[in-house]
Amino acid sequence: MSDIQLDENAGRFSLVVEGHTCVLEFVREDDVVSMNSVRVPEAVGGRGIAGELTRFALDWARTENLTVLPLCPYVSKWIKVHQEYRDLLA
Repeated sequence: MSDIQLDENAGRFSLVVEGHTCVLEFVREDDVVSMNSVRVPEAVGGRGIAGELTRFALDWARTENLTVLPLCPYVSKWIKVHQEYRDLLA
């Protein structure tokens, strides 16, 4: 799943899997990024795609020295499980 694309102007990370677009939407304001939603179509669900998008987005936030506001419940739960990303929380 290394084909994740960042469209910073649109505020989204996306990945196309078998013709289905999976997205993580965000809003960046100064040095804070709000991660608002992760959507993976049912047809390609259950494969860890949401987790890959989340990890990719959090790694990007770390590289950009951003603080993360996990407004999406999935992102919030994911960070609780993967505690190595807790230092990014706002």
